[in-house]
Amino acid sequence: MGKTKNRWLIALAAVGIHISIGSVYAWSVFTNPLMEQYGWDLSAVSITFSIAILFLGLSAAFMGHFVEKHGPRRSGLVAASFFGAGMIGSGIAVSIESLALLYVTYGVLGGIGLGVGYITPVSTLVKWFPDRRGLATGLAIMGFGFAAMIASPIMANLIENVSIAGTFYILGSVYFIVMILSALYLERPPADYMPEYQQGGSGQVTTDLSQLTANEAVKTRRFWFLWIMLFINVTCGIAILAVASPMAQEIAGLSAAAAATMVGIMGFFNGAGRIAWATISDYMGRPNVYTAFFAIQIVTFFALPSITAAILFQAVLFLIITCYGGGFASIPAYIGDLFGTKQLGAIHGYILTAWAAAGLVGPNLAAWVRETTSSYAATLYIFGGMFVIALIVSLVIRIDINKLKKENAVKAKAAS
Repeated sequence: MGKTKNRWLIALAAVGIHISIGSVYAWSVFTNPLMEQYGWDLSAVSITFSIAILFLGLSAAFMGHFVEKHGPRRSGLVAASFFGAGMIGSGIAVSIESLALLYVTYGVLGGIGLGVGYITPVSTLVKWFPDRRGLATGLAIMGFGFAAMIASPIMANLIENVSIAGTFYILGSVYFIVMILSALYLERPPADYMPEYQQGGSGQVTTDLSQLTANEAVKTRRFWFLWIMLFINVTCGIAILAVASPMAQEIAGLSAAAAATMVGIMGFFNGAGRIAWATISDYMGRPNVYTAFFAIQIVTFFALPSITAAILFQAVLFLIITCYGGGFASIPAYIGDLFGTKQLGAIHGYILTAWAAAGLVGPNLAAWVRETTSSYAATLYIFGGMFVIALIVSLVIRIDINKLKKENAVKAKAAS
């Protein structure tokens, strides 16, 4: 038998993959250079990002079974190949000035790499960290949240000093290498794996309420409760990210420069919220954390339109963004708690279709309400109302959870 790998290095490998694919959140850095150099309009350039997010959700759903069947190493290599090819192909598309090819390379190929790369390390980490599920998945998904902060200045510098195409070539090569090296270290824990907490360390194992396949999970009410909660959290959060700058200028009177700085700081809170809330969920429990997300956001979304003090407005916005990031980071552990780890990657993939749907609904709904009402206040009130629904769902799901706990207790008593 070979030596068991260090689970913290497994977590580091997961961060390597997520910090590479998370650069998609820095797509806006390419927007103005592409418009200025090739004369493409804003909507034509922006749809590239939308296609990538759409294929992230679709590939996560369809490739989840592949991840479970072939393991994290092979699926990680697939993710690296698609994402690397997508980035390098984008350089070719830009070189020949083909917007259609850019959609195919960055949007479709890159998006598939995003989806497979997103779910690959997460399902593995849950199995390596049965005592610290939230912390482990939060670490990886934190990398996705922080990636834009790291990638944005690098991209801007490369575009200015190399070229747009050259930037795609360089970053595509670097990300491919980082993802390949990370994927090669990933593997499932051995069947007889004994974490540190069983060797005198601290930590308490989470008891799974069931062990279901992905196809069994989607037939349960609690799967769709999770889907709805993630959909609402992401819809509202991604919409706020899309309109944060003009909204801050309209409501709190921030200057354009101050609003731009605020958006950059939001990236930090997006990443920090992922690790913070996911870690808290190990102690509070996932149901309590999700209820807290929605309670906090009901209050903040209804309060924001009347907050004109710039500092307070930004502080409230940063709190909202921590809940947005925390929702992503806590969901894999929640899935593990409710459905077990048998096919966690596949179930996570199905759940992430909520992200794909939210990516289409959120920004478009925010833009439509703003154009219709000429105010961001109505948008915030609508989202506040959506969080009331999410709060109710977060309470109703507890009925199913308590029912499962009672059934498991009866089975355990009968077995003893």
